[in-house]
Amino acid sequence: MSITEKYEAVIGLEVHAQLLTQSKAFCSCTTQFGNSANSNTCPVCLGMPGVLPVLNRNLVEYIIKMGLATNCTITPKSIFARKNYFYPDLPKGYQISQYEEPICQHGFLDVELNDGTTKHIGITRIHMEEDAGKSIHDMDVDTLVDVNRCGVPLIEIVSEPDIRTAHEAYQYLSMIKQIVTYLGICDGNMEEGSLRCDANISVRLKGAEKFGTKTEVKNMNSFRNVERAIEYEIKRQIDLIEEGGKVVQETLLWDANKNVAMPMRSKEEAHDYRYFPDPDLVPVVVSKEWEESIRTTLPELPVSRRNRFVNEYALPKYDADILTLERDLADYYEHTVSSLLKKDTESFKSVSNWVMTDVLRVVKEDHIAVSDFPVSPEHLSAMINLILEGTISGKIAKDVFAEMLKTKEHPKVIVERKGLVQVSDMGAIEKVIDEILAKNAGQIEAYRGGKSQVFGFFVGETMKAMKGKANPKVVNEILQKKLEA
Repeated sequence: MSITEKYEAVIGLEVHAQLLTQSKAFCSCTTQFGNSANSNTCPVCLGMPGVLPVLNRNLVEYIIKMGLATNCTITPKSIFARKNYFYPDLPKGYQISQYEEPICQHGFLDVELNDGTTKHIGITRIHMEEDAGKSIHDMDVDTLVDVNRCGVPLIEIVSEPDIRTAHEAYQYLSMIKQIVTYLGICDGNMEEGSLRCDANISVRLKGAEKFGTKTEVKNMNSFRNVERAIEYEIKRQIDLIEEGGKVVQETLLWDANKNVAMPMRSKEEAHDYRYFPDPDLVPVVVSKEWEESIRTTLPELPVSRRNRFVNEYALPKYDADILTLERDLADYYEHTVSSLLKKDTESFKSVSNWVMTDVLRVVKEDHIAVSDFPVSPEHLSAMINLILEGTISGKIAKDVFAEMLKTKEHPKVIVERKGLVQVSDMGAIEKVIDEILAKNAGQIEAYRGGKSQVFGFFVGETMKAMKGKANPKVVNEILQKKLEA
């Protein structure tokens, strides 16, 4: 047994999701990202004397959606608290959050791992809070502060310490991102900070009941960095213990360039923040009627949709996994399928192939969202219908698809304009094949002598002679008949 195999990690994740509301949590300031520094502000979010916060109803509805999607119990009456700490990017000197009575509690997610097993990960709580500002350290001057982000509504999703590996953490975080984007409450962009993750990590000997001393790792701005940072910290703690040292409870910052976690400050406990109920905000009361009305607005969630794609469309699990990664992509696939003239397993798989290869290739190369893809589902479906009914070949379809990207024309218009209709006339194809066979007696002899790969030569020559317009199925049938006569 290696040294690392003697230990197991205990990991809990705190995920902050910035909500897609139009205004801030407790004032009417815009949440628009990218505006000039310190422009999205007012006396309320700056904490001026005498101002009073007013709760954004959308914040409550969004967090209830998340709670329901993660199997949480919705607390009928929850309260806000002041989390007190002093930092340059926090003008009020406190953050409005929730502590003793969060709005969502005792949830869970069943996360599928790469080996096909499922990991049950509990969710302790999901609570509402406001974001702090942003300190800027890389402007070659003293630290600057942008308070645009102050008051932007957040939800914090706190997991139970059920995670044991960096891979489990990665998969759990990926699932959180999927859910918030499916719900339409957060864009899930870690690079822009709209989805942020802190990891609490400790190690202990396998079989031990007591938790080890934990550290908190921050500043992980991608899924890969979360995985790498956790792997690093687990190894660091194990190495430290094996060398006779002790893990210090502290907060670490992940440096992605150096692949190391650097100490930032000692790790705070709840009492360090001097939580107390916010006197300016009334309790949030959620009736059963309100909860159920929000439940009716929930979309089909990723796991359910993936399973349905496998069952309803007979897609391989691999296809279904990719097609349901994003809600817009899943919608695009289903809208394309809905317009098919022929609805069977072959057709469903054909759509999947086109979406996963050609559509996603363009999306990636052009750095665009699926919602901005220039070929509509109806046009893609119409092109696939032309293939299925034999009007064009799969090869010609590639040219048609490229033209659709440029012109956004209907595929039938492109086919007619460019004269791309597939030739299925057996007489015309047979005439061309006879000419090719007459010129290649040696190749015929080689084929009949057992070199089956020569068959592809004849197919290629036929398609070349007919400028790619010959029906491949007819070509294959005629060649098979003539070569084996």
